[in-house]
Amino acid sequence: MFQPVKGTRDYLPDEMRRRNWVLDRIRRVFECYGFEPLGTPALESWEMLKIKSGEDIIDQIYYFKDKSERELGLRFEWTASLCRVVASHRELPMPLKRYAIGPVWRYEHPSEKRLREFWQADADIVGVGEAIADAEVLAVAVDGLKQIGLKDFKIRVNDRRILEALLNIADMPLGRSLEIFRAVDKIQKIGVEGVREELKRLGSSEASINRLLELIKRRGRPDEVLVDLERLVAGSPVGLIGLNFLKEIYKYSKLFGIDEYMQIDLSLARGLDYYTGPVFEIYAGGFEDYGSIAGGGRYDDLIKLFGGDQTPATGVSLGIERILLLMEEMGMLRNLEFGSRVYVAPSSPRMRPKAIEVAQLLRKEGFETDMDLMNRSLTKQLEHADRKGFSWVVIVGEREMAEGRVTLRCMRTGEQRSVELVELPGHLRPHSSSSLNFNSAMV
Repeated sequence: MFQPVKGTRDYLPDEMRRRNWVLDRIRRVFECYGFEPLGTPALESWEMLKIKSGEDIIDQIYYFKDKSERELGLRFEWTASLCRVVASHRELPMPLKRYAIGPVWRYEHPSEKRLREFWQADADIVGVGEAIADAEVLAVAVDGLKQIGLKDFKIRVNDRRILEALLNIADMPLGRSLEIFRAVDKIQKIGVEGVREELKRLGSSEASINRLLELIKRRGRPDEVLVDLERLVAGSPVGLIGLNFLKEIYKYSKLFGIDEYMQIDLSLARGLDYYTGPVFEIYAGGFEDYGSIAGGGRYDDLIKLFGGDQTPATGVSLGIERILLLMEEMGMLRNLEFGSRVYVAPSSPRMRPKAIEVAQLLRKEGFETDMDLMNRSLTKQLEHADRKGFSWVVIVGEREMAEGRVTLRCMRTGEQRSVELVELPGHLRPHSSSSLNFNSAMV
């Protein structure tokens, strides 16, 4: 029997329903903040995907040639495609606030927490160079996570310009700063000693490595760390720019109501080479060892590298697979409320035409409605509806239909009553005075 390709997987209906529940709520939050959807191809030019991605990522891009020998790749994230669109559509009004939700591909060693095909939900702001944009993409990420039930977060924030100043203070080889950033970014994965070995391979001295590792240990509340940072980078113009930008992000984070989650972390670098300033990652409180569930940063030079004008941009990406695994581990996916799903059950094959009429009536009213298609007995239909998790069953019987009525059964309690067909939608609406009320008129 055929199986999914290694690093990919199937999502059966029950699991896909839970995924859609999460994705729909994140999408609604994006749109509440004024972000608009943008659709781009899964296939992109290989040369384009390589721009400022970094060697580690380039090795993970799915590469192939098509039948015309064109070099192509599968998107490994959403940012490159956004930059291509902005570079080629200069008529787009600024700021552009775009979101994208869907699969991306990376050829990595697959594990439970890391697949080769996985979903990301991105929100980016293009055309705004001020820190208000960085604070807003963090706020939309936090509110999206809150909307799906997560409550406690840590937002780790740093600025690559501060890291650049720290490299100078530690007398690291500045010509290899991007490689050093990539090494430092692995500190959560391979530990301090692993980073030390990588820095040695890059030609750094033992004294410089020790100094840098000591400098990047600083982590904590912005009010505390920013004061210390001011002393550290006082003699570095680029470091001061990064410091002042972090101060601005923190100022705006208070206005967006996310300042309680903010934490400056000088070891944070992010692995992609295109970041030009602030970088950030979001962790679920109490589950820091689980890994980040969202991350991003500012990439002010990338659109120009793609052939467009110099255009500031910043964004955040939510890792859907990791979020769902975390929610499952926390027991949050077991009792999701999907709204009123209705199953229409004809009492006999003769009532199938009437059952279709009832189902169509409910569908036109916006209810998620299914019905029996297999001429099963009423008992079998009720068992099927229970197994599939339907909230309500509408039993279409011959005698009742002759009187313009149906039987409405609550699957949660097993209680049922006779209602007039014309009033059925009102009984099913969550906020209707008669819905969910089985205290009277019981049969």
